[in-house]
Amino acid sequence: MNIDELSRYEIDGELQFIEIEHGFIYAEINNALAHATVSTYSGQVLSYRPKDRQDDLLFVSDKAYYEDGKAIKGGIPVCWPWFGADPENQGRSAHGFVRNRQWQVTGSESLADGSTKIVMSMTDNAATRALWPHPFRLDIEITVGNSLRVELVTHNTGNESITISQALHTYFRVGDIGKVRVLGLDGTQYLDKTNDAARMTQSGPVTISGEVDRIYTDVTGDLSIDDSSLGRRILIASSGCSTAVVWNPWVEVAASMADLDDDDYRHMLCVETANAGPETVEIAAGNAYRLTAEYTIR
Repeated sequence: MNIDELSRYEIDGELQFIEIEHGFIYAEINNALAHATVSTYSGQVLSYRPKDRQDDLLFVSDKAYYEDGKAIKGGIPVCWPWFGADPENQGRSAHGFVRNRQWQVTGSESLADGSTKIVMSMTDNAATRALWPHPFRLDIEITVGNSLRVELVTHNTGNESITISQALHTYFRVGDIGKVRVLGLDGTQYLDKTNDAARMTQSGPVTISGEVDRIYTDVTGDLSIDDSSLGRRILIASSGCSTAVVWNPWVEVAASMADLDDDDYRHMLCVETANAGPETVEIAAGNAYRLTAEYTIR
């Protein structure tokens, strides 16, 4: 869809579409409650800031790629229909194929509470079926208000059941990674991907003092990120999942990534709402499945 075709989804004083210098189109949402930026390429929220806050919820690397076929490093990338490495070892890209493709805007709405909602969709085509031979429609529903709500809805439009893993791979902006605590995972088991997926048990809050790449299993209740350096707590409420991923690349991995500055690890933390590791989702023919995350800054 070009910028003119998207004008039908604009909302006066709330939502407009702009074409930026690298050719991508952004939805800019600016209502009485918050501001957000959403890329139609990748179906990805890149920025969210309530009107009463100075700091953005999300981290986006200054060295992020903005090129067809490449993922944007930061914001809320969508991992689907698999999370992590190719589960069938066919040489396909990690984290699936929807985070580096164009999505179509299919709806927008001004809600009674002052929030603004935008919906984007992707459906199977010859290119996706070459990678994953299943019919589908994938919707992402993004609601911008006093909180940021992101809902990923998988529709199985085929005649056979499908099995997926997935994640909202959220990059949170933090002031100083050494002063951050993730709360809500005490006593929860996790797979430590930096240690051959050894099964461990979390004791107390999650703190970061080195590379962390963990899939927490059987997660119950909400999570929060306590960021004393920015003087805020981020609440993460989720549904449709029982796993959470915590990731920070630390020094060596960050330095090896061309789309991260060497010290970016100090100012970002991924806490991901996911169906990952041992948790997969089977969706019967004609059915749909909804994964939801809602973020509130306190």
